[in-house]
Amino acid sequence: MDASAPYLTERADATAAGQVLGLLAGLTDAAIWAITYWYVPVAAAAVVWAVGEMVVRRLARKASAERMALELVPSQHFDPGLEEIFRRGVQLARASTSMPWWAPRRSKAVQIRLRADGSSPLRYRIEGPAGGERLLSITPFGPAVTVNRARPLLDKPREHVVRAEFVLRGKPTAPLRDVPLDPDPLQPLIDAVSDLRAELGDLAEIRLDIQRAPKWALRARRLQLMSDARRRERREAQRAARWVRQDATGIEDSLAWQLKQLVSGKQGGGGRRLVMPPVPRRVEPAEALGKLADDDHLVRVQLLVMCASNTEGRSQARLAQLQAAFDVFGGGSRWAMRGWRVGPWRFGADRWPSRRGFERRWRLGHCQPPRPNWVRLEELTGLLKPPTVHCRLPLLASDLPTFEFDNPTLLLQGIYRGPDGRRRLVASYAKETLFEVGVGKAGGGKTERALAQAIGWAHAGGGLMFVDPHRDSWPRALPFLAHDTLMDRIALIDLGAHGPAPQVSSWNPLGMHQGQVAHEVVEATADAFASALGWDDAGAPRALTILTASLAVLVAVNEAACQAGRPEDQATVFHVRALLTDPVFRAAALAGVQGRLDEETRSWWQTVFPTLPVDSFAVVLNPMTRLAANPVTRAFLGQPAGRYNIRAAMDSKMIVWVCPGGNGPTDRLITALLARDLLRAVRSRRDTPEAQRVPFRPYFDELITLTGAAAETIASMFEDFRKYRAHVHGMTQLLARLPIQVRLSLVQNASTLASTAGSQSAITPITAEWGDRPGPDVVAALDRFEHYMSLTVRGRRVGPVRITGPHLDEVFADYARPRQAAALERAARATAGAAPLDQLTTRATDQLSRVSDFLAQLAPTTPPAGRLQKKGYQ
Repeated sequence: MDASAPYLTERADATAAGQVLGLLAGLTDAAIWAITYWYVPVAAAAVVWAVGEMVVRRLARKASAERMALELVPSQHFDPGLEEIFRRGVQLARASTSMPWWAPRRSKAVQIRLRADGSSPLRYRIEGPAGGERLLSITPFGPAVTVNRARPLLDKPREHVVRAEFVLRGKPTAPLRDVPLDPDPLQPLIDAVSDLRAELGDLAEIRLDIQRAPKWALRARRLQLMSDARRRERREAQRAARWVRQDATGIEDSLAWQLKQLVSGKQGGGGRRLVMPPVPRRVEPAEALGKLADDDHLVRVQLLVMCASNTEGRSQARLAQLQAAFDVFGGGSRWAMRGWRVGPWRFGADRWPSRRGFERRWRLGHCQPPRPNWVRLEELTGLLKPPTVHCRLPLLASDLPTFEFDNPTLLLQGIYRGPDGRRRLVASYAKETLFEVGVGKAGGGKTERALAQAIGWAHAGGGLMFVDPHRDSWPRALPFLAHDTLMDRIALIDLGAHGPAPQVSSWNPLGMHQGQVAHEVVEATADAFASALGWDDAGAPRALTILTASLAVLVAVNEAACQAGRPEDQATVFHVRALLTDPVFRAAALAGVQGRLDEETRSWWQTVFPTLPVDSFAVVLNPMTRLAANPVTRAFLGQPAGRYNIRAAMDSKMIVWVCPGGNGPTDRLITALLARDLLRAVRSRRDTPEAQRVPFRPYFDELITLTGAAAETIASMFEDFRKYRAHVHGMTQLLARLPIQVRLSLVQNASTLASTAGSQSAITPITAEWGDRPGPDVVAALDRFEHYMSLTVRGRRVGPVRITGPHLDEVFADYARPRQAAALERAARATAGAAPLDQLTTRATDQLSRVSDFLAQLAPTTPPAGRLQKKGYQ
C-alpha cells in the first residue's frame, strides 16, 4: 500500500470541509446582506412586476378594443329546453378563446350584459372577441330569438352611482341551486328592476363574464382540496380513536365491570383489552372535489353590478333589490357581495382600493375575479338565455306609451298599475290601432272604456261615429262633450223619439244631392235590404231583382231632380210601392228617366216586369209597409233631402251619435241601411289620395244586435276599412253569438283584443288567441272595470296585460260640463237637421205628390197610361 494514501485522504477531507464552511459563510453573508438591504430585492421584484403588469394591461387593452356586441331579442313564445341552453353555454365558453395568441387571459372572456334603463324591461346583450361573432350569431334557440348587431351604449352621467361585485361564498365544491325554468330564473332580477323610472335617470346593469377555467389553477386547487380532505379524514380518525379508547377505559374502570370480573373468576387474568383504533377512510376524489372533479364545461365567472339614478337613495335601493334577487340562486354555494361592513359604512367596489380595479374591468370587459368563482355551465342555466315565455315582464312607458290629453296620435286604453303601485293612463298609437274588439259580460266596463276612448279622441280633434242601439251611451257621454269647441262638430241621430215633443233627423238613402254615385247608392240600399231580410241569389232572386230595378229608376229620378236644381222633389224608398203598384206613377217615372237607365234595366222593365204576377211584389212591399207604418222611420227615411251624410262627417271630423232605437225587425232594417251606407261611404274614399284621408273611428256597441241586421256588412268593414283609414271598434258580450264571418274577420284583424269578466265558455275564444296566458279561469274572476288586453305597439304585440278600464267621472272629471249638456243636445239635434216628428211625417206623406208633379214637368210628353199598358207595364 502507498504510504501517501492516508495523507491524500486527509487532505481531500480537509478540502471538502473547507468548501462546506465557505458555502455556509457565503450563505450567511448573503442572508446578512438581504436582511440589511432587504429593500433592494423587494424593489427589483416590484419593478419586474410593474413592468410585466404594464405590458399585460397594454396587451389586454389592445385585445379589448377588438370586441363585438350582439343583442338578443326573444319572441313572446320563446321557450327553450335545458339542452338548448347548455349548448349556448358551450358556445359562449368556446367563443371566449377566439382571441390572438398574445392576448392575456383576462381579456379572453365573453360577457353577458343584462341592462334595464327604461327602454325595455331587460335588454340582453352578448359582448366578446370579434373572432367569436360568427360562432355567437347563430344560436341553438333558432328563430325564437333574433340576433342583432348591437351598437355601443352611451350613458349620460348620473348623480348617484353604486357598484358591487358578487363572489361565490360557501363550500367551494358545492354547486349553486338548481333553479327551474318555469318560472323563468330571470324573474327575480326583472322584478328587481320592474319599478325603474327612466324620467328619474334610473339605470341597473348586470355583467357576467365567462372564461374557461385555467388548467394549472384547477390542478393546484384539486391538490389542495384533496390534501384538505385527507387531513380532515385523519383528524376524524384520530378523534374517533381517542373517543374509543376513552370509552374502553371508562368501561373497565366502572363498578359493573369489576363486579363482572369477580363473579366470573377472571380477575386480573388478562389485563386490559386491546382496543383497535378506526382506520382513516379512503377519500374519494369525486366526493372531495365535487363540481371541480372534471374539467368539462367548467368555467370561471365574474359578476359585476352597477346601479345609478339622479335621485338619492334609489340606486342603493335598487342594489339591495338585486342582491335579494341573487339570493334565489343560493344553494351549497351562493352569490355574496364582496367587501365588509364597518358600522354604517361598507367597504367594497365603491371605495378604495377596489373601486379603480372595478371601473377598469367594467370599462374594458376584463375578467379578473378576486376569487376563483368556478362554476359549471349547468349552474348558469338561468343567465345563459334571454327572458322566456315563463317570465312576467313589467309594462314600461317604452312598451306602452302614457296617454296625453288632446294628443291626436294617442288612443286611451286604460289605467295600468305598476309593480310599485303607481297608476298611469296608458294608450296605443292611433295609427296602429286599426280595429278593436271588446268582449265581456254586461256591466263589466266595455262601453265605459269605449266611451272614454271616444271622448279622448273627440277632444283631440278626431272624427267618430258611435252606434248604440240602446241609447244609454249618449246621456253618459253628454256632459264630457259639452264644450264650445265641440258643439259644432256633434250630430245626434236619435230614432227613439223620446219626450212629449219628439224630434227626428232625416236621411234619404236614395238621395243624390250630396254627390253620390248612382250605382253605389243602388247597390248599398239593395244589399242593406237583402242583409236584413236574409235574401240571397239562391233563396230570393226575384225579390232582389225587383228591388234593384226599382231602386235604379228612383235613383235616376233623384239624379234628374238634383240636376234640375230641385232636390226637394227627390223620391225616397217609400216610392218603391208606388213604382210597383201605381201604373200612372210608374209610367211617368220610366218616361222621365228613359235616357238615364242602362240598356239592361230598360229591357227588364219592358220585357220581364209585365210577366211578373202581382203577388211576386209582396216580398218587396212588405218591408216597405213596415217602415211606413212606423211614424219615426217614415219621418226619418221619407224626406227628400236629409241632412245625414256620413261621408261628409268623415271628411270634416264630425262626431256622429247614432241611436237606432231598438232591435226589432224595423230597427234592424234601419241599422242595415245605415251600416251599408257607411260601408259605401268609406269605400268611396278611394277618390281621395291615401295621405289626405282623414282618420275616422266607428264605435259599434252591442255587436250582436248590429250584426243580426248586417252581418256581411260588418264583416266587410273589419276587412276593408283599414285601407281607407276608418278604424272600427266593436263591443259584444259573446263572440259565439256573432255570425261566423263577423267573428273570423273581427278576431283576425284586431289590433286590440280585450276581455272583461264573464263565463269561462264565453271568454275561452279570446284567451285561446293569447295561448291561454292568462287562462279563462283567471279572466273570468276579474273585478268590474278590469280588463285583460293585448295591443299592437310599434308593430309588435304587447300583452295580454291587466288594465283597469277608465271611468269617465275619474279620468275626465276636468272635462265635465253638466250645465252645458242641454245646450249640447240642442246643438247636436240642430246639426243633424232634427225637426218635430209630426212635421216630418206630414212632409213624408206629401212627398209622393211632389215627385209626381216633378215627373209631369220633366216629361210632358209622357204617353197615357193605357198606351203604356199595351206595351206591357202594369
